[in-house]
Amino acid sequence: MRVLVTGAAGFIGAHIVAHIVGEGHEVYALVRQSTDLSRLQALAPAARLVYGDLLDLATFDEQLQAIAPELVIHCGWYVAPGKYLLSEANFDFVEASVRLARRLASLGCRRFVGLGTCFEYDTSYGYLAETTPTRSASPYAASKLALQMLLEQVGALSGMETAWARIFYQYGPFEQAQRLVPSIIQNLLAGQPARSTGGEQTRDFLHIADVASAVWAIADSQLRGPVNVGSGQPVSVRDIVTTIGAILDRADLLQLGAIPYSPSDPWFICANNRLLVQSTGWAPRYTLEDGLRQTIAWWQHQQ
Repeated sequence: MRVLVTGAAGFIGAHIVAHIVGEGHEVYALVRQSTDLSRLQALAPAARLVYGDLLDLATFDEQLQAIAPELVIHCGWYVAPGKYLLSEANFDFVEASVRLARRLASLGCRRFVGLGTCFEYDTSYGYLAETTPTRSASPYAASKLALQMLLEQVGALSGMETAWARIFYQYGPFEQAQRLVPSIIQNLLAGQPARSTGGEQTRDFLHIADVASAVWAIADSQLRGPVNVGSGQPVSVRDIVTTIGAILDRADLLQLGAIPYSPSDPWFICANNRLLVQSTGWAPRYTLEDGLRQTIAWWQHQQ
């Protein structure tokens, strides 16, 4: 199958590319000329690079026509740390994504899978299923939710199948260094204090390789509409932090409670992943502890 992955050099996108390459498909990776390709280096030449700007379809439309992808996994988005939730750039990516989907439909693309977020839901419900009410609490969440609905209409008008993978929390190799898991690991490896909140928040964390395999399970199925991608197992931030400390035998450097809680931070978020599991047979490869050990080993190798 000819598969195009947008945002292919990103944390999630690169792992999805790696998984699909492993499945033996013909993979095309859409990246910008200025993008850091370090996450994709190990995949060359199995993943064929397509250079273009998602916000300017003309920069890669000729290549799209030549590839004529049968399946697209759309990971491309604005994800600048600390900025993406409230950025107006989200609105630009809605417009660009709809334009891309319509063009792909005109080229005969069979299936389009977009990446959403658990923040599309009203997170006050805690355990979140595809039937949980949605809530637009930020430009990011509103834009993702709007795109999911617009894609359904593009599909209804064109006949192209559309599905929407709602991603919960993830961790693993190549994650941005300032996020929770890598920041704790790197500080402990450096022998420095690792500061965090009190850790009472409960989350649904899934190793990035398992996120990638779940997205592929959705893409390679007949599922349509929203599908949750999560472990289905709630875990506290405190447990994650202390597990990392125990694995590295540096619990003495943990400073739980050194960072105040954010007033907007939900206390409990966990995926109901029954639709994913029952419809595709997907199962995660990593337990939380095994995944953290693998991630720690990767960061140690980067030293």
